[in-house]
Amino acid sequence: MKKSISIAFLFFASLTSFAQEVKKEETKKDQGHTDINKFSQMYAEMATPNMFRTASGAPGPAYYQQRADYKINVELDDKLSRMYGSETVTYYNNAPESLDYLWVQLDQNIARRDSQTPLIDNQTMPTSTSPENFAKSYMGKSFDGGYNLEYVKDEKGNAMKYTINNTMMRIDLPKALKKGEKVVFSIKWWYNINDYMKDGGNGRSGYELFPDGNKLYVIAQFYPRMCVYNDVEGWQNMQFWGRSEFALTFGNYDVKITVPADHILDGTGVLQNRSEVYSAEQVKRWQLAENTFDKPVVIVTQAEATAAEKGFSTAKKTWHLKAENVRDFAFSTSRKFILDAMAVQIGNSKPMAISMYPKEANPLWENLSTKAVAHTLKTYSKYTFDYPYPKAISVSAEDQGMEYPMICWNYGRPDDKGVISDRVKYGMLGVIIHEVGHNFFPMIVNSDERQWTWMDEGLNTFLEYLTEQEFDKDFPADRGPAKSIVPYMKGNQQFLEPIMSHGDVVYNFGANAYGKPATGLNILRETIMGHELFDHAFKTYANRWKFKHPTPEDFFRTMEDASAVDLDWFWKGWFYSTDVVDLGIKNVKQFYVTEDPTKEATASFNRRGRRMTDAGPLLYIVNSENTDLKPELKAALEKEKVVALNEYLTKNYTPEERAALKNPKFFYEVEFDKPGSLMMPIIAELNFEDGTKEVHKFPVQIWRRNNTTAKRIFATEKKVVKIQLDPKLETADIDVTNNTWPKEAVVDKFEQIEKK
Repeated sequence: MKKSISIAFLFFASLTSFAQEVKKEETKKDQGHTDINKFSQMYAEMATPNMFRTASGAPGPAYYQQRADYKINVELDDKLSRMYGSETVTYYNNAPESLDYLWVQLDQNIARRDSQTPLIDNQTMPTSTSPENFAKSYMGKSFDGGYNLEYVKDEKGNAMKYTINNTMMRIDLPKALKKGEKVVFSIKWWYNINDYMKDGGNGRSGYELFPDGNKLYVIAQFYPRMCVYNDVEGWQNMQFWGRSEFALTFGNYDVKITVPADHILDGTGVLQNRSEVYSAEQVKRWQLAENTFDKPVVIVTQAEATAAEKGFSTAKKTWHLKAENVRDFAFSTSRKFILDAMAVQIGNSKPMAISMYPKEANPLWENLSTKAVAHTLKTYSKYTFDYPYPKAISVSAEDQGMEYPMICWNYGRPDDKGVISDRVKYGMLGVIIHEVGHNFFPMIVNSDERQWTWMDEGLNTFLEYLTEQEFDKDFPADRGPAKSIVPYMKGNQQFLEPIMSHGDVVYNFGANAYGKPATGLNILRETIMGHELFDHAFKTYANRWKFKHPTPEDFFRTMEDASAVDLDWFWKGWFYSTDVVDLGIKNVKQFYVTEDPTKEATASFNRRGRRMTDAGPLLYIVNSENTDLKPELKAALEKEKVVALNEYLTKNYTPEERAALKNPKFFYEVEFDKPGSLMMPIIAELNFEDGTKEVHKFPVQIWRRNNTTAKRIFATEKKVVKIQLDPKLETADIDVTNNTWPKEAVVDKFEQIEKK
């Protein structure tokens, strides 16, 4: 009995063990997965098209946008560095829904002592610091900026209820503002203007103090401004933390600015009272400039500016400017300003290119600034639309680079000894081109800078690159060329974010919002789409969305809609991920042609139950690595000596047709691989033994069925001695050590430096 039990137990244990093995084996089966194909369309990532925004990327039949008109009066107190102002806003509701309240931006509030902005940054104790920085950081009070609101009133002068939340203010309406209605309200305010070189503040606005006590003001975000309300997210009332900028509503501006009488001022819009603020001689110079297209005309001379610097007038002068259909207003003023201008012919209009700068900026600025402004307007207009505004102003402001409609502040001056290095010269030109270019993106094509920084900075940086190259073919551009973004792309993935990330949360803001999107567009233009298709699509986007509020989907869809190029794979990889490009040459096999049957071919026929004699005359392709290959067959193909081939050509082609045929003599099977996760077209350069080269380009769809490897046959008339992938470095390949055959030793640049 015991024995029977034991046998039964063993049998049961055996079955159990077998079942466990089967079960264990079953767990090894591959699991299913969702769609991971790199060519999948972006229906899940993109917003659903609707009556406001179409599937083609164009504004829909129900598209709308709000409008805000401003009447502003401000006075600058030069001694106290203080701005006093009042404004009347007329806000038009064009949305299909009613609004119970309005949101207003109070961007100056980041400089308030109780601002939350300084509290979002991490701090660490330094190992050493200067007495000045120590006192400023730990002993003194911070700069007291931000708005001091005296009132918010309705059209009849009644106080309105409002609530301030850091850099945002909600104005509660006494009754809902319905579609097609407007509301008028007024705000009175003042604030202390920051020394942006010393006090910081918002970093984009303030004054520069010179040793003699003169100040050069660059004034922006100086008035409470309406937030955008649209079909995508309602109110764009995201807080301003200092980096991601401004989404603003279009409207008309009527602005009067009172400053010391010896100041020279200009800003957004058309000057209404030139004869009152200019001398008679300066008016004549301006009239000359309006019809001068070849070089700038000096309106306010250096001698006049130098004389004004010494005066510190206590008298006042009011400058009156009007602007139509702009999203913002800014101005610059100083008694130190030299001013020059020239007309620019763009289509049927003649906008003015203008520069304002102190004598400390010469001779650099008088030689180059206005010419750069004019060149920018012409080049950007070529790639987008004719510049629609009456002027574009470049202001010399130390350590600045910031843009507003028709005016911008720009870095770059000679050093204390008057020396102008190439770094400063090209740096200044790059900043001027970039900031003037911002008139197009986002001042006219009015994307949401707060949410999608790349839509203005990236697109603008791309056009800046094209403009720089047209200004000087040897311009040392650091953003745009694919090779320039490689150090960022190959960096630590822990510190990389997709381009589609909010600007406030990225580690490397410059590379993420400026460099990578600009590079992506350049790759599209140069490598994937070509100039004709890209330029047409890009211009279509610009014209569809000028004076409107586009989203990323509107851009992506338009680029495809206007070109018939499927780019979903590119948007997903380049914009929505941190994938990297790494293409390589895995293997190269050379083949020869013979009429002698090979073992491989014979075995193949036998497996299929066929006789080789039944197939008729055959040519046999033999791998050079085949040990059975006779040495005498390792030679260039001579078609006349291959009987079967020669007979076929003679029988089926006329002499003229045979003469037109290619004459391949060498055959190579090249296997490409893709260690990187981002797809790109394959660009292969064949180098021949006679020193000539030949480039072959394969579209990205070559990876459609195999995301790892791809093979191509090259039949050449000359012997290949080298194959080079991406010879012009136009795909942002992060590892070029696998880009050549035969493999070449690549010495690390840093190793070379260390050896020296």
